[in-house]
Amino acid sequence: HKHDVTSVAEQGLVGKDDATIAARVRDEARCLITLDLDFSNLRAYPPSDYHGIIVIRSKKQDKATVLALVKKFAPLLDRESVIGKLWIVEEDRIRIRGDKE
Repeated sequence: HKHDVTSVAEQGLVGKDDATIAARVRDEARCLITLDLDFSNLRAYPPSDYHGIIVIRSKKQDKATVLALVKKFAPLLDRESVIGKLWIVEEDRIRIRGDKE
């Protein structure tokens, strides 16, 4: 499957605060994939308000590690909807949560 992706840099959002980034992805009906753990806060960013939030939690944040984790969750996108959900991707597991969980 093809996915329409863009980056914070391409959107001119480098250095912007989390609320600004969250508003943009919500307005554009995009799933946010991030290393920023702040987005795993269900109260601040209720998953039902978004087309998906995927937080990558990793001790190492080098390109190879992050890409390996993306390859881990990418196949799930074909089987499991991310809309209205928070996915927390770790080396050993993927947790999928909604607002009330």
